Amino acid sequence: MTSLVQPAFPFVNVTVDASALIPTAQRAPGVVAVVGNADGATAPPSTPLVVTSHDDAINLFGKAKAATALSSSLDLVLQQDPQPSKIYGVRTPTAGNYAAALTGLEAADDVTFVCLANETSIGAATAGATAATGLHALTEHVENMSAAGSRRMAVAMIDPTLPRTATYVTDVLATTSYGSLKSPTGRLILIAARGATTNAAVTPAPVADAAAAAMGAIAGYAPSTSVVLKQVRGFTVPVTQQYVPAEVTALAAAGAIPLIDPALIPGSGLFFGDGGAFSADPAFNYVDERRAIDQIEFQLRAGLIGTVGDARITKAGLTTVRVRVESILGPLLLGGVIDAFSVNIPLLSILTLPDSARSATDQAQVVTARQNRQVSVLISVTYGPAVHRLNVTLAPQF
Repeated sequence: MTSLVQPAFPFVNVTVDASALIPTAQRAPGVVAVVGNADGATAPPSTPLVVTSHDDAINLFGKAKAATALSSSLDLVLQQDPQPSKIYGVRTPTAGNYAAALTGLEAADDVTFVCLANETSIGAATAGATAATGLHALTEHVENMSAAGSRRMAVAMIDPTLPRTATYVTDVLATTSYGSLKSPTGRLILIAARGATTNAAVTPAPVADAAAAAMGAIAGYAPSTSVVLKQVRGFTVPVTQQYVPAEVTALAAAGAIPLIDPALIPGSGLFFGDGGAFSADPAFNYVDERRAIDQIEFQLRAGLIGTVGDARITKAGLTTVRVRVESILGPLLLGGVIDAFSVNIPLLSILTLPDSARSATDQAQVVTARQNRQVSVLISVTYGPAVHRLNVTLAPQF
């Protein structure tokens, strides 16, 4: 006869539930992608490949070990300090076919910055079945990907070879020129570096990809760090081509970021002269503001995904949701990324009341939420931006 009694050993049966050990998804805020022409390269086209060194850049995207537009731009990204957390290179299938290469980049959902290798042509927007070209392909890509949930920013540059004129700023930023690229959501960073060259001793001097270098410099810093007066490495601008104070002010006022060599900083180098985004939306006028909001949004989505399907629409369940939000935003507050925050779940306020104290409207909101299984959470965050200008009053006296 078989006994139904379990054997004594090992006396205590323990089942391990490792669900609480699953880490929260993280998104590195400084992942960049350079898309460009590299005819004759060994890398497959329209395929994002990670680059960690000059050897990677030249072996994957060079032509017979010689530099191409794409490998040269990747080298500039690699020269930044601090460097981005990850660097992708994407080769176009044919010269100038950025739309196809950018399509290949769509699945790389960790990308936060994109630029086109040494591209200054504005191109044309999508028209029917005709894909966008030039920098319009870049701006459309980041806008479309961001709208789909993969938040990205584009970095482009004003043609460094455009000569200095009395109306330089007006000429390059007119609506029919680079002004037509203005982002409706603050997702474009437009760099101005007139005369930028990687080797001024060579004639003609090779044009430097200021956009790629600037992108690498920005991505190396935390999202809430202002880009103002951060250094961009890898190329130079002759003194005769550098912007005069009036041009610096006009470019910054228009949303472009001029690269300058200020006398107030010892030594010689190029620094961001402003921190603005080339934005058509006044709510997103600054690079760090756009980046910080994108990063906070991702942390909330990643941190709250575990509550979907588990947290119930009850007082206890929604309290758990509120506590989870506070645990996500709390470290940002302690780290100085944000200055304050509040969490409001209207339905939780209703569920806190006894049934007898709820109005008909309150009860209807509870019923609707439970039928639709949908709860609204309002999170208010106070962002404390960095100082961009100090107004000092000097009052000498005897």
